[in-house]
Amino acid sequence: MDAIECIRTRMSIRKFRPDPVSREILSEIIKTAQCSPSYKNSQPWEVAIVSGEKKEELSKALIELIKKDAPPQPDIPEPVSWPPLIEQRMAEHMRKRSEKFGFNLADTGLLKMSKIANSRFYGAPHGIFLYQDQTLPTWSILDIGMFAHGLMLAANAHGVGTVPQAFLTDYPATVKRLLKIPDSKRLVLGISIGYPNMEDKANSYKSQRVDVSEILKWIE
Repeated sequence: MDAIECIRTRMSIRKFRPDPVSREILSEIIKTAQCSPSYKNSQPWEVAIVSGEKKEELSKALIELIKKDAPPQPDIPEPVSWPPLIEQRMAEHMRKRSEKFGFNLADTGLLKMSKIANSRFYGAPHGIFLYQDQTLPTWSILDIGMFAHGLMLAANAHGVGTVPQAFLTDYPATVKRLLKIPDSKRLVLGISIGYPNMEDKANSYKSQRVDVSEILKWIE
């Protein structure tokens, strides 16, 4: 798989096979992601991979918080508003997904179900958490974002599926306590990772991108 194909075929996977990914392959994926650029080579990223009984324990703890309607307290605050054009793109995406799967994804009851599915890692055998020191500047979030993309592309090159999940960072205190991540760290992103089950309908939808003319300006 060449680089262009790898970028274009990557998609968010929401149903995984239970087969574990070997530590060798997971380590190679992380090692490849380390080639991502960062400001002055600061490499402001740290990684925790959770599997097995500890993943199940974490999943159970997160689901209990969701069922109790515990207020999310992510280290990076959730957005409360979007520019009109961005909001329109997001609404169109939700509309298409709702049509594909036959239910209203904006429904509050379904939102809770979606958060629970997130906390079950969509059946993936592994969960990845990306974090960094709380004292790092905002710029470093860009760097860890590039690392996350490199990680997901490296996984795709190995035939391994991923999905980035903001919901997995809703309760950072619980994640840090169970995974022994210091409180001084900023929890940035959760990622489910495993071999994709492409027979499942959940993976039959791939989000589209706007035409390049909407984002590109030529200046001569």
